[in-house]
Amino acid sequence: MRRYLPVNLDLALLTLRLVLAAVLLYHGLPKLMNFSGTVGAFQSMNIPAPTLTAGFALIAEVVGGTLILLGLAVDIAAILVVIDMLAAIALVHWPNGFDFTKVGWEHPFTVLGIALALALAGPGRHTVKRAYKGPERRRK
Repeated sequence: MRRYLPVNLDLALLTLRLVLAAVLLYHGLPKLMNFSGTVGAFQSMNIPAPTLTAGFALIAEVVGGTLILLGLAVDIAAILVVIDMLAAIALVHWPNGFDFTKVGWEHPFTVLGIALALALAGPGRHTVKRAYKGPERRRK
């Protein structure tokens, strides 16, 4: 198979992390800024234990999104996102079908897929932790 770009797994993982973090923080920060409104919205959608589930969504999206952005504890953060998206699909989006324009499960399914890929592959080499440590030194 012909490739036009060189294989760069670390750059690919960084790209996935940046995209996922942007989406998570975009949806999570409003939950943080208006938590009572989020709980009210969850209640209106008949989501069970709305305060608990809104809190979990907030943690998965804001804390998880920040950790994924930095490349720290990516496997744990991504699993929280997978759980969050499974709940969103099951409790809100499933009855609307797949189509995003009809509030279907296309968007949370895409987020779930990216998060699962990162949970399985890891953060790659471009992380804050690695940058802070500096260049690796070869052992003799």
